[in-house]
Amino acid sequence: MTARHRRTRIPAAIAAAAAGLLLLAGCATGGAPASSAPAAVQADPDAEIVVGSQNEPTNLDQIFGGSSGVTEVFTGNVYEGLFKITDDATVEPLLAADTKVSDDGLVYTFTLQDDATFHSGAPVDAAAVKYSLERFISPDSIAARKRQLSVIDHVDVVDDKTVAVTLKQPSISFTYNLGYVWIVNPAAGDLTANEDGSGPYALADYRKGDSITLELNDDYWGEKPKNGGVVYQYYADPTALNNALLTGAVDLVTSQSNPDSLSQFEASGYQIIEGTSTTKELLAFNDRVEPFSNVAVRKAVYSAIDREKLLDAVWDGRGQLIGSMVPPSEPWYIDLADNNPYDPKVAEQLLADAGYPDGFEFTLETPDSGVHSTVAEFVKSELAKVGITVDIHVITDDEWYQKVYTDKDFEATLQGHVNDRDINFYGNPDFYWGYDNADVQKWLSDSEAASSTDEQTALVKKANQQISDDAASVWLYLNPQLRIAAEGVSGVPQNGLNSLFYVYGIEKAAS
Repeated sequence: MTARHRRTRIPAAIAAAAAGLLLLAGCATGGAPASSAPAAVQADPDAEIVVGSQNEPTNLDQIFGGSSGVTEVFTGNVYEGLFKITDDATVEPLLAADTKVSDDGLVYTFTLQDDATFHSGAPVDAAAVKYSLERFISPDSIAARKRQLSVIDHVDVVDDKTVAVTLKQPSISFTYNLGYVWIVNPAAGDLTANEDGSGPYALADYRKGDSITLELNDDYWGEKPKNGGVVYQYYADPTALNNALLTGAVDLVTSQSNPDSLSQFEASGYQIIEGTSTTKELLAFNDRVEPFSNVAVRKAVYSAIDREKLLDAVWDGRGQLIGSMVPPSEPWYIDLADNNPYDPKVAEQLLADAGYPDGFEFTLETPDSGVHSTVAEFVKSELAKVGITVDIHVITDDEWYQKVYTDKDFEATLQGHVNDRDINFYGNPDFYWGYDNADVQKWLSDSEAASSTDEQTALVKKANQQISDDAASVWLYLNPQLRIAAEGVSGVPQNGLNSLFYVYGIEKAAS
C-alpha cells in the first residue's frame, strides 16, 4: 500500500462518531530503541505489521482529547512535530532543521526541513507551523499540554521556511513540549474527517471499534520505514488480545495487561519486552468537594489501602509503588513510596480527627477499560475495613471523559495517567481533580522560567514533595511496561513514554 500526494478522507459516519470524544537539522524517523531479540532470518521490508492493542483512540484529533491511543497511533507515525521525543526521553529536532534562541530566552526561530511535505504534496512551511501552534493553544483545544504551551505569545512567519515563536516568559521545557504538537496542513480542516500529516505513514483506513490501517508514504522526506505498513487491531478484552497473538492474528501487543499469561508466551518462544513506564494508576479525588477537600481525609484513604498487596494482585509483583506523580524515569523523582504508608490504624485516627469517626460513603467512577474494575473492587474492600463505603459506578471511557474530565461531576475516580512530565497538572486548579495549592503553582511556574536544569529540578522536587504530603491523589502504583512480540519480529520500541509508539523501525522476518 502506498500514499501518493493525496489526503485521506475518513467516512463521514465514522468521523461523526469520533468527533466529540476523549483521554512530547535531525533525521526523520531515526532509530527507536529496539527489542533485544534479533530477527531470526532476513527481514521482509514489505511485510505488514499487525499490532494488537486495547488502546483505541476515542478521537482522531489530539486537540480534542483522543486519549493515549491517539498518541500511540499517530504521533511520529502519521503526524510529526518540530521535535521528536525519543524512546529514552531525550528531545531531538525533527521538522525543525535548525533552532536559534534569543539571549532573553523569549524568541525561538525555527528553520524548517527543506524537503518536508505533507501527504497531499503540500510543503511543510512556516504558515503550517503557525497554524498548528495557534490551533493547539486555541480556546477550542483541550490538548493535554495546552496549558504548558500557552506560554506562547505569538507566532510570526519570517519566510516560507522560517518561523519565529515569541513566548510570554522563558520556558525551559518548551522544545520538549513541542515534541507532542502535530504540525498539520491548514488545508486539511477537520482532522476527524481528513488526515494530512508529514509522517512516514498515511492513514489508509479507520474502522471505529475495530482497526486503524497505516500505509507507507512513498514520498516521505526522511528515512523509509523498515516495513510495508501497519495495522492496529483493537481488542476490548485482554484474553482476546492474547489469543490473537497466540494464533498469529497479530504480531505483537503494545501493552500486556495480564501478567498471568507471560509464562505461556515465554514457553512458546515469544519475546517479552520489559521497559520503563510512565503510566500511573491513580485514585483521583475531586478535591473541590467534601470530604475530599480535607487533606486528612485524603491521607486517611491513602493509608487504608495496601498498595503493595494490590500491585501483587494485579501485576504479580511487577511494576512499582510510587508516592507522587513523578516516576523514577524523570529528573525530579523522589522516593516517596512510604510517605503515606499503609496503616489502617492511622487511617481510622485521621478520619476521626477530620470529623468522620464512622467513615463516610462515596461513589467511585470507574472506567470499564483495562484493570480499573479490578482495582475498584480492591479499593472498595480495603476502605470498608476503616468504615468507608464505596459505591462503584462503571462507565465507558467516553462517559469518563465527559462526566469526569470535562464536567468534573464526580467524587472520586480511577484513571491511568500515561503522560510523562505531567506533575504540571497539579499546578492547574482547573484540572479535573481540582487540587489547588498556591505554593505548588508557584514552584511549577517558576520551574519553567528557571535558568538551568538544576534550578528547574530543585523547584519541581519541592512541588513533588508537597503534592505527596497533601495526598492530592492516591498514586496506587506505576504500571510495568510489558510488550510481547512473536518470534522473528524486531525493532519494537521498549519503553512506554506517554504511549509514544514509533512503528517505522519494526521488522518481521520473511516467511
